[in-house]
Amino acid sequence: MKPAQVVALTLLSVVAIGAQVLRLGKCPQPAVQANFDANRYIGKWYEIHKLPTSFQKGQCATANYTLLSPGVIEVLNTDDNGTVNAIVGSAKVKNPAEPSKLEVSFNNSPPGPYWVLSTDYDGHSLVYGCTDYGLFRVELSWILTASPHWLQKMTGCSAAPPGSP
Repeated sequence: MKPAQVVALTLLSVVAIGAQVLRLGKCPQPAVQANFDANRYIGKWYEIHKLPTSFQKGQCATANYTLLSPGVIEVLNTDDNGTVNAIVGSAKVKNPAEPSKLEVSFNNSPPGPYWVLSTDYDGHSLVYGCTDYGLFRVELSWILTASPHWLQKMTGCSAAPPGSP
């Protein structure tokens, strides 16, 4: 491929990626949660903060995780941008030796990395994902809490479902 084609393809990819956090270079390999236990991670988590994404623009987001089978978790994400948005997907452990490195997919989208960097299972969770696109990488990250108290205190959001009175 000619250099001009590489540059054009890279720029096109950047435009297609949208509002994600785009950085130069390959994805880092951060340390992940040791001995991650998906059974303890199940339940409702509230978003405290995230890096910008093109697919999650609302506020007061929640993620409800349900264990479907060993290594497979149903994901129900909701947020509110004036209208309640909800999407169902699944997260799967790719390698049983690294259970905190999951791949999550929604509808017909390709799977993306969902790495649990840190969690205490009932208070906080730090999640990271990164995908390489040639010379660039797209990074995603969320800080979650399982505590409605911290949700209200940190964001002003209510633990009531988005759009409810």
